[in-house]
Amino acid sequence: MADDPTSRPAPSTAFEELPASPCLGICLMDPATRMCRFCRRTIAEIAGWYDASPAEKRAILRRLAARRAEIKR
Repeated sequence: MADDPTSRPAPSTAFEELPASPCLGICLMDPATRMCRFCRRTIAEIAGWYDASPAEKRAILRRLAARRAEIKR
């Protein structure tokens, strides 16, 4: 049987695009807040980034956006 492209399943949507790391490559931990002064992640968020699911990474990015908004106030 010839390879019929119409008989192949559509590409899976199970593979979510991975959110990019917010790391700027310059870690400087603030002892008062226990967050990186550049990317605003906590040590736990930094350590767990590569094992986090795409949904967990998006949640971290939302928290970072909220932290940055708080700082601007």
